[in-house]
Amino acid sequence: MKKIILAFALFCSVAVGYSQSRAIGARLGGDLEFSYQHIVGTKNMLDCTAGLSIGSHHCSVNATVIYDWVFNINGGWNWYVGPGGGIGIGIYNSETNIKVPLRVSVGGQIGIEYQFGIPLNLSLDYRPMFNVISFANGGYDSGSWFGIALGIRYRFK
Repeated sequence: MKKIILAFALFCSVAVGYSQSRAIGARLGGDLEFSYQHIVGTKNMLDCTAGLSIGSHHCSVNATVIYDWVFNINGGWNWYVGPGGGIGIGIYNSETNIKVPLRVSVGGQIGIEYQFGIPLNLSLDYRPMFNVISFANGGYDSGSWFGIALGIRYRFK
């Protein structure tokens, strides 16, 4: 698990090294996610999140990287859309057995954001992800996950 987190952090730091503006905050939905964004080029963004999901029968850690194309609506309003991928590992406990799946997912994101006059950014997005590789105790565990989340970020240069 430490190697996965280290690889994700290294990927994000290399990928965003050429960008200008950035934001840090949280993405609150089904999971609690740490969010880090970088503006790439003139206005597109790379969105890196690492999250924790805890339920009555599961606990999982997920990391996702999304490249978003950003389009200005009016004033401080923007909408964005883009593809991405993620990895995750979790522990799922049912009454018959315990599964520890590793999954690799692909998907995308579409959302809307508002940039206030202060360095505060609020967003609402929808992120469907589909498992392309998912193994649990030696067997394939198919699935998909969808998330609507509210993002709260502090933007700085």
